[in-house]
Amino acid sequence: MAYYLGIDIGTSAVKTILVDANENIVARAETAYGIERPHPLWAEQDARIWSHAVRHTVHMIRDAAPHALSATQGIGLSGQMHAAVVLDRDDQPLRPAMLWNDGRSKDEACWLHAHHPGLAEETGVLPMPGFTASKLVWLQRHEPDIFRKIRYVLPAKDLVRLELTGERLTDPCDGAGMGMLNEAKRQWSTTVLEAIGLDASVLPELVEGTQAAGQVSKQAAAEWGLPEGIVVAAGAGDCAAGAIGAGMTEEGAAFVSLGTGVLMFCPTCDYRPHIASLIHAFCHAVPERWFQMAAMLNGGSVLEYITTLTGSSPAQAAAALETHYRGPGNVTMLPYLNGERTPHNNPLAKGVLFGLTPQTNALDLAQAAMEAVAYTLADGLRCLEEAGTAIPGVALVGGGAKSRIWAHIIAAVMKRPVTRFSGGETGPAFGAARLARMAHTGESVQTVCTAPPVLDIVEPKLEHAEAYEERLAQFRRLYSALAAEFSLSPVS
Repeated sequence: MAYYLGIDIGTSAVKTILVDANENIVARAETAYGIERPHPLWAEQDARIWSHAVRHTVHMIRDAAPHALSATQGIGLSGQMHAAVVLDRDDQPLRPAMLWNDGRSKDEACWLHAHHPGLAEETGVLPMPGFTASKLVWLQRHEPDIFRKIRYVLPAKDLVRLELTGERLTDPCDGAGMGMLNEAKRQWSTTVLEAIGLDASVLPELVEGTQAAGQVSKQAAAEWGLPEGIVVAAGAGDCAAGAIGAGMTEEGAAFVSLGTGVLMFCPTCDYRPHIASLIHAFCHAVPERWFQMAAMLNGGSVLEYITTLTGSSPAQAAAALETHYRGPGNVTMLPYLNGERTPHNNPLAKGVLFGLTPQTNALDLAQAAMEAVAYTLADGLRCLEEAGTAIPGVALVGGGAKSRIWAHIIAAVMKRPVTRFSGGETGPAFGAARLARMAHTGESVQTVCTAPPVLDIVEPKLEHAEAYEERLAQFRRLYSALAAEFSLSPVS
């Protein structure tokens, strides 16, 4: 039997799964790491930790299922999008990678839009601080010695590909996340390159996510414990890989990925930007498909932050809330620990807790965090509907999908049913394994990208949905009241 390895290089961990030809998960492994924040608004990682973490997970899978790993026929890669990985002529990182939730290049993003106003329609969304293009302008202005040494620029997952195969390649979805892609043509934008002052040779070649993009080299096979010569699929950015895992490739589908950040994703059969709503219109991981996406920077990381403060954990808080939940809580939270994209495009936005009393306890704060993420999804839903996309219900994937109470809160706030899949928390890694399978077998997207088995469908409870209407309105009023204060308060 053939086996396929799916590797997701996430913001907080590498998650690796091994599946068989029937899509049964044979083994899984995870290795965590942290984010460095040396200055206000900065979010960085030493790019070398990704490869170390991938090797560790592969070795763990080898120990758990040595025969299956030796019969692996393909590898799929997924990864956090927008990370700016800049390399020298020897393929060595010139500095730590600047991550998707890094907001330092806000002025550079504004400059790109002001001086090149047509970029948004070409690249699918306004230039934003999290995108690679804005970060490269920041490097040009603030670290010119580094900028002059740049020979290659890669997304996060494709640095791992480089070490596995020796190839500098990426897919159109991850290319889109760089803010440097002509989305309609699915090729690099000469307009963006000219605006930044870089030659096209610094960027990797584009290969569709379902296609082969290198083979495991002899050296990597020896070092990583993998079979030599097996195909490595082009793969996808984590959002599109999650969609592949959930079977979301056709128009009319919609899913929410609740990981470190949170997003709402809707496939489209054509390129459909809607700049005014601040949604992202990007290339999908499969040919001739695009997607519209509301991207929010604060998801599971908000609950993790709160539970760390209170000496608990997200899993413990979710389990306790399953028992104690009685409806909307008494504390309203603005969850903008990392600023926000949709719908505010404000890297200076901050977290706020409103409604604290002497009776407020740790579980109240955890519930406020979960509700706050649901409120941002309601904002994203409104933006997508403004762009003409109807969303009658959503699937829920990612680590947050493990929590039924969080799914209930999201369903009630959005007034939409929420479907959870068996194994839905594997998300992008499972999608990456599917891309590996298609790259190896040549099977069609329609054959492989089916929806996984449904775990449950969480319907919105009417009484809770009605109660959340006013809380959502309060949430939006709080942001409006404090928006000006965010730009005046110290950045930290």
